[in-house]
Amino acid sequence: MTKSDFRAHCLKRLKYSHTHSKRSRDAKVNAFLKHVLKQIGGKRILAYWPMGFESDIRKTIAGCRGGSEVFLPFMDGVSFKMVPLRYPLERKAFGIYEPRDSRKKINLIDIAIVPVVGVDGSLCRIGFGKGMYDRFFPTLKAKPFTIFIQSCECQTKENLCDDYDVQGDLLITPRGVQSLEDFHVKRTTRRGQYRHPRRSSRIFNFKKNYRRPF
Repeated sequence: MTKSDFRAHCLKRLKYSHTHSKRSRDAKVNAFLKHVLKQIGGKRILAYWPMGFESDIRKTIAGCRGGSEVFLPFMDGVSFKMVPLRYPLERKAFGIYEPRDSRKKINLIDIAIVPVVGVDGSLCRIGFGKGMYDRFFPTLKAKPFTIFIQSCECQTKENLCDDYDVQGDLLITPRGVQSLEDFHVKRTTRRGQYRHPRRSSRIFNFKKNYRRPF
């Protein structure tokens, strides 16, 4: 299976997942995400504004604004930059809602909450294929603790992603929370040489300290 094949499979699952259960799935994702954020305690958070099949995490993000700085992506060419979450949001290309632009350059955050279409066997992200997050992450001073959000679980044990694809620390789905340790983290380059996992976030070993909310 190729990455493109797996992406198509995951998108099909998302498209045909029962719409009447989305509210329930979103509620479960929000419960897990809220509990995870409380335990991590990061103060600078990159989130996303949901669209299409993505999990609606707006309730959790609204709750973070009181004690944390929350940022959203702002389209900038073939990638994006971060801007503070401010209302009202404006609808831009691809139906994406964005805050107003900011001249402030932000390149250091504690947590990144990233929507995914699927994940491979080393918890690397498979998105919509535009590569925006792959271009964005190298612009940061340090890798943040990266939380993948998936509305409908779609995983493979195979290592399908490229070296530049973003690797997560946690995956949250309506079924629960999985850490990087739960995945097959050995990666190889295209030449078949062993490559160490790219886990380098500044947050503590999460799995060791994590307690499930229910």
